[in-house]
Amino acid sequence: MFDMRRRDLITLLGGAAAWPLAAGAQQGGPVIGFFDWGRPLPNGRAVTAFRQGLAEAGYIEGRNVAIEYRWAEGQYERLPELAADLVQHQAAVIVATGALGTAMAAKAATSTIPIVILAGGDPVKYGLAASLYRPGSNVTGMTFITTELAGKRLDLLREMAPQATKVAYLSGGPRFLRFEDEQRNILEAARAFGREVIVAEATSDRGIEAAFATIAERQAAALIVGVVPHFASNGDRIVALAERHKIPAIYPFRAYAVRGGLMSYGADIVGAFRRVGVEYVGRILKGEKASDLPVQTPTKYELVVNLKTAKALGLDVPATLLALADEVIE
Repeated sequence: MFDMRRRDLITLLGGAAAWPLAAGAQQGGPVIGFFDWGRPLPNGRAVTAFRQGLAEAGYIEGRNVAIEYRWAEGQYERLPELAADLVQHQAAVIVATGALGTAMAAKAATSTIPIVILAGGDPVKYGLAASLYRPGSNVTGMTFITTELAGKRLDLLREMAPQATKVAYLSGGPRFLRFEDEQRNILEAARAFGREVIVAEATSDRGIEAAFATIAERQAAALIVGVVPHFASNGDRIVALAERHKIPAIYPFRAYAVRGGLMSYGADIVGAFRRVGVEYVGRILKGEKASDLPVQTPTKYELVVNLKTAKALGLDVPATLLALADEVIE
């Protein structure tokens, strides 16, 4: 999801990020607002999958539908402004991705335009839907089970690096929704596995290096990278820092492992974006109501192991992990 370079994204979108909203009216088709917390740079594969899902539903960008992209570039304060802009221009559907904060900003901006979310966290807990089965409002979509997987990631990391009794958790801090849930799950798993957890917070891009300095100073022997939007957009940096400090790390998304991270465990992000296109946006554009479409969770979770990185760290990957892996990078 996060391994595209800027030139690849520009080629992929064909200038769609700058496409005027009037294009939808000129074609006689609806306008979809694609509203993301992050930067345009990292989302090429996800956008491709979303457009593929739309195409499966009969909607081709540039032919019978226009997509207006709004990127907050990691600036939470911009979310209300960007959501209001899409509402003002009468987007037929708003797809809010990257973080629950985007969905909440969209919900605050409109109670009538359908909003399809794709983010971690429980939309019921944060007031976006009455229930998962019957949202009962203008918000539906897919939610990743991200915080609940934190304990599983610690278990997998323990198997990869059994000698690591002191484990660091790279966190975005209380500024981010779901922080408490994720940290609680990690601490509960650590108690069960007899591991000590060091919490290192990086509340912004600038804090990442300082967090790694804390991890090194506290002599953590392994690392869990939290599910934080600005970590995803700093994936190369985080993987490089883990390599520099020679610390085995597990990440929440496949893209980290593709970039050189040791291992990842999380939802099939690309598949989820395709499903949002075909199972939600496509159906809403054909007349179904968001309130009648149940919120779903991904059906596939991926374990990815990077053997090259394991070798560089001097780790022998257990056969049990290799057997469980959905993908092995050599």
